[in-house]
Amino acid sequence: MRDAIVIIPTYNEIENIEAIIKSVFSQDKAFDILIVDDNSPDGTSKKVNQLQGEFANQLHILNRPKKTGLGTAYIEGFKWCLSKDYTYIFEMDADFSHSPNDLINLYNACVNNGADMSIGSRYINNRVNVVNWDMKRLLMSYFASKYVKFITRMKIDDTTAGFVCYHRRVLETINLEKIKFVGYAFQIEMKFNAHLKKFKIIEVPIIFTDRTKGKSKMSGGIISEAIFGVINMKFKSLFKN
Repeated sequence: MRDAIVIIPTYNEIENIEAIIKSVFSQDKAFDILIVDDNSPDGTSKKVNQLQGEFANQLHILNRPKKTGLGTAYIEGFKWCLSKDYTYIFEMDADFSHSPNDLINLYNACVNNGADMSIGSRYINNRVNVVNWDMKRLLMSYFASKYVKFITRMKIDDTTAGFVCYHRRVLETINLEKIKFVGYAFQIEMKFNAHLKKFKIIEVPIIFTDRTKGKSKMSGGIISEAIFGVINMKFKSLFKN
């Protein structure tokens, strides 16, 4: 079995799923893939099932009965991966906004540079590496990361990033049952927990490219969770201390 697995959550990604799977499997470094599908009505899971015949023992799928949030999808994926012998567990989107070519860089940050958690960063060292976003969305994302960094005092530039590699010891140490956020703020909460546990976190520069196929899952509720939930999360951490 390979030492690394990439978790890709999906909901209506039929336009991207075959291409992203084959792109990950074409990398020089061998990765397994776990698709966590939220009962996509467009047939995403059926396509994955077909591809399993081509990639036996390398492509896996968890079928969930309904769409209950990004965070819960990842947590179920983490638990599945931790029940196996994988050392490095990745998060990655299905829509090519995260390039499979960058997987090796995140992997090397952990294996060669001693990171417990490596992050594919869009905003490292005050540089913005985002392609095809309109100015409103770009500014909202950039300043959201700055806001989270200010509130939490984490030394992370891209606090909302969703392209991450965890050493399994991070996921074994964090109490996944107590992770509260289900939207994109889940990414913040996971980083904050790793920060509080004093794990070594390294940011790796990437170029983030907006999806060209399929539909974005971003919503106002997700944004509100990130903005207001962060203050509550920080307050609770101070109270515990």
